This record gives sequence, structure tokens and C-alpha cells, in this order.
Amino acid sequence: MSTATEGAGPGANAEQDLVERFTLKALVESCLVLEEGVSSLREIDLGMMAGAGIMPPPFARADQQGLDDVLRRLERAADEWGEAFTPPLILRRLVAQGRLGVKAGQGFFPYPQPDPGREEGPVKLETRHRVAIAWLDRPPANSISPEVVQALQEVWDAVSGAGEIRALVFASANPMLFCAGADIKAFGSMDEAAGRALVDQMHALLRAMEQSSVVTIAAVNGTALGGGNELAMACDFRLAAQSASFGQPEINLGIIPGFGGTQRLPALIGEARALELNLIGEAIEAAEAYELGLVNRVVPDHELFDTAVAWGRKLSEQAPRAIEEIKRVSGRADLEAGLEAEKRAFISAFASEDAREGIAAFLEKRPARFQGR
Repeated sequence: MSTATEGAGPGANAEQDLVERFTLKALVESCLVLEEGVSSLREIDLGMMAGAGIMPPPFARADQQGLDDVLRRLERAADEWGEAFTPPLILRRLVAQGRLGVKAGQGFFPYPQPDPGREEGPVKLETRHRVAIAWLDRPPANSISPEVVQALQEVWDAVSGAGEIRALVFASANPMLFCAGADIKAFGSMDEAAGRALVDQMHALLRAMEQSSVVTIAAVNGTALGGGNELAMACDFRLAAQSASFGQPEINLGIIPGFGGTQRLPALIGEARALELNLIGEAIEAAEAYELGLVNRVVPDHELFDTAVAWGRKLSEQAPRAIEEIKRVSGRADLEAGLEAEKRAFISAFASEDAREGIAAFLEKRPARFQGR
């Protein structure tokens, strides 16, 4: 029988038993819902937070505690309290794979293990032989600001200049979203010149990625809106978790996509649907994104990161010169002209009264009143 000095466990005392039974049973039931395909990993944890008020939610809590420790506790609980506490198959599998949670860099969710000297900043760099991971890590929403664009540039310079890196995976350190788009507060404080400089820098970065021998993969684990979706679209491949969503909501702010959304989205899904998404501004789910051709694969949430790294390893074995040439000749001939037109249109919209009203309305949480000026 466990004692208080061993931490919460079956038999410690009445209060500890109650808490332990509740938290372990919540995890077991969450795993069963996941295994049965009723809901996704992210949706279950979100539901447990928003609907049941459980903080941290079951999967995140288990990752923090260590899945090997949780497995041992469930085995003891099953012996003492019955088969309702039998460790779920998915938990046993993750432990067998060495996915032990935060301490191992991956459990139900992945966690950054950045290289020495790369632990700080909104984009962290982790290298695994010839595959690198760029971790978006700017709480709460990984919003794109001038600071983030500069950090992305620095990571890209390090990866593309290293020589031995053949693939770069963009992933999120936030288990609930990929990137919610531009930092609206930062945009609201920028004048036309600053907006132009930011757009120019981001466009140059994304074009460098598209023209490089380094293969880029976006591992979209949740919401990818606006600039987050545009970053993903500039990658060579987009892998989506089942609970991911994609959209270009700039129209709701009185502006337009500024990082390639008017050009890359039509190239991927066709002009008619791209126009619809850009003008209506509503997000689409991963399954629809796959049907349209926006993403290459949709995988279970807990398999996304492993799948992305596996793709990176496979692609890192291909001939770099051939990769670069294939990427170069596969691109649309008019992309450069289209991107230049988009930049001019973005600055025009960004400098309008409607844009100022849209941004102010967003920050003040009220409906925008556009006047066409």
C-alpha cells in the first residue's frame, strides 16, 4: 500500500485516494474516448478544461507527471480498485516507445528540447541530425510580430547556412494551436513604412524557403490562421492533426492577407475556393483542407509530430541539388509578380480608414463599422 511520502497513490489516505481516483479515472476515460475515435487529443483536453474545469486537463497533466509514473500508478490502482483502472493501450504504447512526457520531450503532446543557446526567444531551434525543428513558442497564441519574423529569419539563417540540415519542421510548443495569425496589437501600432518593412522581410523569408534545397514541413497541430496559415502554405508540405483548422480572417479586420495568402492559396486549392476563403474569412477543418489540397496528410493528433519528423528524415535522404531544382521548376511562373502585387495591395488596405477601424474593433471586442475608406 502506498504512503504519503511516496506521493498520491491508492491507499495513502481518504482525501488522497479521492483525488487520485478522480484524476486517474479521468485519464482512463479520456484515453478510451481517444482510442474509440470519438474525439481528438486536443479536443478532449480542451473539453475537459472548458466543460469540466479540470486544470491541467488529463493528457497535459499526465505528460507533466511522467507517463511511466502514471502507468505504475494505474497498475496499482487496478490491483486495488478494480479493472476500471486498467491502463489504456495507448498509454502502454507511448511508454514502450519512450514517450514519457515533458521530461522526454514527447508524451501525448510534443515538447521542445532546443539546442544549447537556442532556449530563449519566440522561435526555438532543435536539431536532430539532418532534421531541425523550429518551435513556435510565443504565448498565448504564437502570434506573428516583428520579433517573431526576426526570430524566424534567424532560425532559417542558421538552418540554411549549416549545410548538414536537410529538412526543417515547423511545430508549435503550444499543444492547443499552431499560430493564430498576426499580432493585432503590434499591427495597430505600426505605420505604413513599418508595415511595408515587415511584409518585405516575411516575403523574402518565405521565398527563400521555397527556393532552398532544405525541405520544409509544417506540422499544424491546431489553429493556423492568417499569417500562421501563410507560413504553412510557404512550406513544401503541410501535415495536419485531425483537430487542426485553417483560415484567412484578415477580411474581418478590413485588411488582406499580406504574407502570400492571395497567391499561394489559389495555387493550392484553386481560385474559386481561395477567393471564398479570403473574402468570407471563415476557417475550415483539417478534413476539408485535405479534400481541397491545402494539406498533404491528416493524422491523429498524437501522431502528428512523429509523422512530421519521419517525413523530415525520409526527405533528408534525398539529393539536395535535385530537391532544389524540382522546387524551382515546380513553382508558378507568375508567383513573384503576384506576391509583389499582393504587397502593394496589402499596404494600400493597411493604410486605409477601414483597416484602422477593423483593428480597433478587434482590440475593443466590438463589431467593426466599415465605411469603404
